[in-house]
Amino acid sequence: MTTIKNIVLVHGAFSDGSGYRGMYDALTKQGFKVTIVQNPLTSLKDDATATTVVLDNQDGPTILAGHSWGGAVITEAGNHPNVAALVYIAAFQPDTGESALQWFRSAPPAPENGIQAPNEKGIVYYAKETFHAGFCADIPAEDAAFMYASQGAFYAQCFVTPITEAAWRHKPSYGIIATEDKSILPEIQRNMYARSNTKTIDLKASHALHISQPQAVADFIVQVAAELSGK
Repeated sequence: MTTIKNIVLVHGAFSDGSGYRGMYDALTKQGFKVTIVQNPLTSLKDDATATTVVLDNQDGPTILAGHSWGGAVITEAGNHPNVAALVYIAAFQPDTGESALQWFRSAPPAPENGIQAPNEKGIVYYAKETFHAGFCADIPAEDAAFMYASQGAFYAQCFVTPITEAAWRHKPSYGIIATEDKSILPEIQRNMYARSNTKTIDLKASHALHISQPQAVADFIVQVAAELSGK
């Protein structure tokens, strides 16, 4: 079997690629080549295109991982021939013809959830008063304040656009369920991943598990790489 050394990380809404710094450090120390996609968050098509550009530049089989909204992006872009497997990090996993919003609405939201309705420009923001508790309760308050200030604009059309061809139907899929998640409820994650027969682990963490527990998430990806490489 071919040894997998390439990892591409896709961020979600209300955050950017810098949130993967801890995972980048953990993975590169183990010899992996890590590339981080900077999604424009303007549409599913635009985010999938940004991911495809990065995948085109990989020199071999690649693990494609996505957090939150990034799960929908890797589901759309993951049919790329360089993708050996998909990893969902507390992430949406719609099927062909489904949108992320369908799954978001499949259970009543947590009281801490601060995802607001789109504004007059069709942009969705996470509310300041619930950002820490609802998005990243297990990181320091000062870090949460910076994340809120740098969340950027997430266009609502991303959420409502259906997947054209779900990559998890053709590629091995793995997932991490954040058991303390208040943004994508754990029961929603379990339901998505059970439907697709995704191999999962539980991690006691908030929605921002890639930031609060980067080593644990990185370790899971290392295990996936080892499994795929036959080690």
